[in-house]
Amino acid sequence: MNVVGLDRDTIKAGLADRSLLVIDVREPHEFAQGHIPGAVPHPLSTFDTGAVAALIARDGRRPVFSCMSGVRSVHALAAAQNAGLPIEEHYAGGFKDWAGSGEPVEI
Repeated sequence: MNVVGLDRDTIKAGLADRSLLVIDVREPHEFAQGHIPGAVPHPLSTFDTGAVAALIARDGRRPVFSCMSGVRSVHALAAAQNAGLPIEEHYAGGFKDWAGSGEPVEI
């Protein structure tokens, strides 16, 4: 499995220049309590690689998985890669790093 952990600055830059699509794999109640602005929800508990592939194809940006602290995003990477999707990047620090550093949070 190929795993590339991105840091907060890389996520910020990718959101600012619209090159990254942040896919938040936390559960709906977690996403509703706050998420990275512009992130799209796709919970790991109902993870559908077909839906992820369609989302990526529609969006066109480079996909990056994100969760609370970088654990579930690696599980999402494994599922995506096992399904043949060319996704290798995740936000290693996750939402905990984002919010804990005072970055803006969308509700």
